Amino acid sequence: MNFLYSFICLAIAAAWAYIYVKTYQLSGYNIKKFASASLEFKLAFGDKSKIAFTKRLIRFIICFLLLDFLFFYLINTYLLNDFLKVVDCALVLLFTPVVVIITHYILLPLEIFIKYIYKKLAIKKLKSKKIIKIGITGSYGKTSTKNILAQILEKEFKVCITPANYNTEMGVTKTILSKLDDEDIFIAEMGARHKGDIKALAQMVKPDYAILTTIGEQHIETFGSLKNIEETKNELVLFMQDEGVVFFNGDSKSNLKLFDECKKEKYLTCQEGGYAYAKEIKTSPEGSEFVLVIDKEEVSVKTKLLGKFNIDNIVTASALGRYLGVSMKDIASAIKHLQPTPHRLQLIKNSFFSILDDSYNSNLVGAKEALKVLSSFKGRKIVVTPGFVEMGEEESKANFTLGAWIADVADYIVIMNETNKNFLLSGAISHNFNQERIFFASSRKQQTEVIAKLTCEGCVVLFENDLPDNYS
Repeated sequence: MNFLYSFICLAIAAAWAYIYVKTYQLSGYNIKKFASASLEFKLAFGDKSKIAFTKRLIRFIICFLLLDFLFFYLINTYLLNDFLKVVDCALVLLFTPVVVIITHYILLPLEIFIKYIYKKLAIKKLKSKKIIKIGITGSYGKTSTKNILAQILEKEFKVCITPANYNTEMGVTKTILSKLDDEDIFIAEMGARHKGDIKALAQMVKPDYAILTTIGEQHIETFGSLKNIEETKNELVLFMQDEGVVFFNGDSKSNLKLFDECKKEKYLTCQEGGYAYAKEIKTSPEGSEFVLVIDKEEVSVKTKLLGKFNIDNIVTASALGRYLGVSMKDIASAIKHLQPTPHRLQLIKNSFFSILDDSYNSNLVGAKEALKVLSSFKGRKIVVTPGFVEMGEEESKANFTLGAWIADVADYIVIMNETNKNFLLSGAISHNFNQERIFFASSRKQQTEVIAKLTCEGCVVLFENDLPDNYS
């Protein structure tokens, strides 16, 4: 009977723990981040992200459930008072975050060992192949630059890239082990939230070539300072091949500083007079036209991609493509057929209105460019945004600024996040925006209802940023 009661309690606990396990996975298995989210009750209640039943998570769930079953079994076996049994079982449910933390540390040695083995296998596989290795890092534009570069290089080479946002150690490792085959080139996107993250990736891949996209105050809450961000991104330069070649997007002070400090063979892009840059730029809601200059060679190009930052990404990717032997003619052809990276200022049209999907963007630099693109459209302009998070002390200022910028362009604003509501509202009002044209939605359903009321034929809706499930 105790076994049956324990099993019933376990079933209830499993349903209750779903949100906590989901939050744990969305935190990147970072126990400090999970604990903080639990204490602040910023849990993954939404449906934007689903649990991914990876092997690691399955191991975690099995261990978690075994622990919970043990607790319930001991309670039902050794407590004779039925009321106390109910109270103690309720306490186990209440302390689910603690059980998650205990499970994390029980499995930690095993996870470290598994990670070590997979990483060693990936390194061995890379060493066994005669392949050109390229690493890409930066604060903004990593994924877009990676995708653009791949499409350019595919004119001459067989290319393998890390998919989507597989920019962590295990993401890159998984790509090498499961996707790398007989390609000529491997492109690894390298992301970071803490110092040392890029170093670990660079030491594993040992790139022959590196691209540093624009560097700025992305994830400054975890890095602590812009200096730490610069040093972390520069780890790619320091720990790539000794004879490696580096391409710097010169569109930020941080990149120019690191370019000056770099002792390897280096090339500066996105600066007139540099190795590669764009001139005679013409933009429209349909895309851009410009003259691409690489090492004094010129070619006129057209692209469907929107925004100046995409031109910068194209220029930097093209510079490396040309260095590796792709002709200017083939580069122009690749640029003409470039497809936008999903959720990064992606234009989606229907017969009634247009959507600018910039939901992946989470920084002021990208937001400013997205609003500039929005201003080029005719018709009613609607901006839907939850603002920015994970910006530390700069968060309130950034959201106030965003609200002010939106007010200068939009006809209507839909604010999705309670956390940033007042800052976005204050920023918009400071630029004399009509408060009656500001709407609030606390759920996807409400958002859909508000947008349905505001849209009209020929209007444009900009979705600027999208927060994780643990923000409301």
